[in-house]
Amino acid sequence: MSKAFASQADLADKKITFEQLSAHCWAYTAEGDPNSGVIIGDRFIMVSDATATPAMARDLIARIRTVSDKPIKYVLLTHYHAVRVLGASAYFAEGAQEIIASQGTLELIIERGKEDMQSEMERFPRLFRNAETVPGLTWPTLVIGGGNPVQGEVPGRLTVDLGGVQVQIWHPGPGHTRGDTIAWVAQEKVLFSGDLVEYEAGVYTGDAHLEEWPATLEALRALNAEAIVPGRGEAMKGSAQVNRALDYTKRWVETLYRCAREAAQANMDLRSAMAHTRKAMDPVFGHVFIYEHCLPFDVSRAYDEARGIKNPRIWTAERDKEMWASLQA
Repeated sequence: MSKAFASQADLADKKITFEQLSAHCWAYTAEGDPNSGVIIGDRFIMVSDATATPAMARDLIARIRTVSDKPIKYVLLTHYHAVRVLGASAYFAEGAQEIIASQGTLELIIERGKEDMQSEMERFPRLFRNAETVPGLTWPTLVIGGGNPVQGEVPGRLTVDLGGVQVQIWHPGPGHTRGDTIAWVAQEKVLFSGDLVEYEAGVYTGDAHLEEWPATLEALRALNAEAIVPGRGEAMKGSAQVNRALDYTKRWVETLYRCAREAAQANMDLRSAMAHTRKAMDPVFGHVFIYEHCLPFDVSRAYDEARGIKNPRIWTAERDKEMWASLQA
């Protein structure tokens, strides 16, 4: 008997926490659901990760309005996945003027945004409960790296002044996707990592670059953050806890990719690679939120990369279900 597909059986609402981490930085977390970050300046507000739907975004906006009436001028897309970006339209009524993303994220939206939208809506029915409020794909208005500044594209890094606090935004390297972007509030040592870092939740790697990801994590560690809002899991406070989240993510990525390389070297098929990976992953990570959802996608991608497929194959709703029937029966 197959397990319920992806997160289709996960229909219970999660407890949402909106907590202040520093003078200007807040975390919006929900028991392993996708997180968002909020940076509140004296003049403007920035939101990091827009949520899955405008209806969900309005809940975050309502919580922001309990502490500030400043306009939400900037929305950062840490990467292209639908659960992170499709709520962006709700912020325009709150003063949003710029949707910021990396060049890599823009390219991925162009290349596979439509397919990802359909795929994720079928994987996460609870998160997309109000899918009719989504007007379509979310397109960045300000692109960092590798473009024409005359057309609103900003090479390298971008520093945004919110009034009383500056936010540094850049792409630290491939990992969860090839376009991952972080927000760093240096004066308060708070890092908004997106899905480059997770804690006590499944680390989704279906579109990842696993070989490079550990080095990207070490680049983030070098910031010496005192607080982090990971992509999933609770906000971590204090350098020891920040490093704990980095170590958790690195262990997942390195264990997964090592098992995939072993499977490829032994000429295992994908189903055998899944069984081989479970021997190493289940005892360590089997208890965490969305583990069973993530693992088949993760093994599929890791096995591809171990066999030399550098650019992740596009997930479609059809490919999702075909893979699931093969690996989660």
